[in-house]
Amino acid sequence: MERIVIHSDLNNFYASVEKKLNPALAGKPVAVCGSKELRHGIVLAKSEEAKKKGVKTGDTIWQAQKKCPDIVIVPPRFGLYIDYSRRVRAIYARYTDLIESYGIDECWLDLTKSTLLFPEYKGEKYSEHAGEKTYSEEFLKHMGDVIRNAVKSELGVTVSVGVSFNKVYAKLGSDLKKPDGTTVISKAGYKDIVFGLPVEDLLFVGGATKSKLRDMGLTTIGKLAEADDGKIISVFGKVGQTLLKNARGEDGDPVRHMDDKRAMKSIGNSCTYAQDVTNLRRVKRLLYVLSESVASRLRESGQGLADTVHLWVRNSDLSDFSVQKKVRHTALCGEIAEHAYALFVKNYTPPFKIRSLGVTVSGFDNGASQLTFDEEAGDYKKREAVERCVDAIRKKHGYDKLQRGIVSEEPDEMHNDIKNSHLIKPGKIDYPEE
Repeated sequence: MERIVIHSDLNNFYASVEKKLNPALAGKPVAVCGSKELRHGIVLAKSEEAKKKGVKTGDTIWQAQKKCPDIVIVPPRFGLYIDYSRRVRAIYARYTDLIESYGIDECWLDLTKSTLLFPEYKGEKYSEHAGEKTYSEEFLKHMGDVIRNAVKSELGVTVSVGVSFNKVYAKLGSDLKKPDGTTVISKAGYKDIVFGLPVEDLLFVGGATKSKLRDMGLTTIGKLAEADDGKIISVFGKVGQTLLKNARGEDGDPVRHMDDKRAMKSIGNSCTYAQDVTNLRRVKRLLYVLSESVASRLRESGQGLADTVHLWVRNSDLSDFSVQKKVRHTALCGEIAEHAYALFVKNYTPPFKIRSLGVTVSGFDNGASQLTFDEEAGDYKKREAVERCVDAIRKKHGYDKLQRGIVSEEPDEMHNDIKNSHLIKPGKIDYPEE
């Protein structure tokens, strides 16, 4: 019998929580936005009413107000959103302990061994596909509906649910019926649903990967799935195999246990700046600020060292760019920052106007990597020990009390506790450069 994997996505999450807690917002277009004064004033989440008026995540406040003059702007309250996220996961835990988070508002659930927890279903439970006994689409939809309705009735927020036989297709399904819908992508009918979707809808296909695929004429998931293996691998290397596997519905990645630390796939931070960043020296300083918080979080996480550095850039016209590269395993701020800066220099030359920057690391070794002789001779352990001492001082006296020399050139950043005041959600991250 095939796996039953659900992906649940809380709809307009921040805005939904605000509307739930403030009945006066019922029926009104709402946007949760950052500080306008600090130019963090972009839309973090919007209600369905605002979405229908064309308001998008990432819009500036003035853009949102232009599209929807009666929009209600509210500040974010991350503590509340984290609390609601935990309460939603507690509902999921009634059905399975295989719950893998993908950001604050998304989860995968493996319900393969949980079918007996839905005794109220009285319809046809099984069907047959290609001579194999499978669960019927009606039963799979029922399972998704039960969980979706439990969240809505108990917490007053809605989720969109995708039900499929692997994680990649389940994620695709949850995006197809929003808000508050259930989509089943079964083995019998997956081609009809999936193959016509844009290739960028596939999990982890970011801007650079999308561009390469489209240059090859592979504009849909179906075209990628039917592409020649050798052609794809010649362009993307080993990750081409993963692209093909995901497109063809052959993803076998397990859903992690709810207590499994390895479920953390990346650690990152981003920031929007009060003025456009227009020169390389300032880019470098700001990347050091971000990398400092990322390295500290990585050391606290217990995930070991990371072997991939990602750079995310938002330009002044609000267009996004992302790229990443494989590096030697590291948890050092300096190495992370220099890799991020090298990626920036490779892809940007003045003049430019940068509104936001983000740095993320992934590919954790969970403590399994061993340093080479060259790395030992290069004082890696000494540098890591120094950074851990800095962590301890900051924990005792405050994060902003100790900064690198390069950051002192940026007075506005000297007292910016970016580690504890900024969150980043996993998004579409390109595969590493070869």
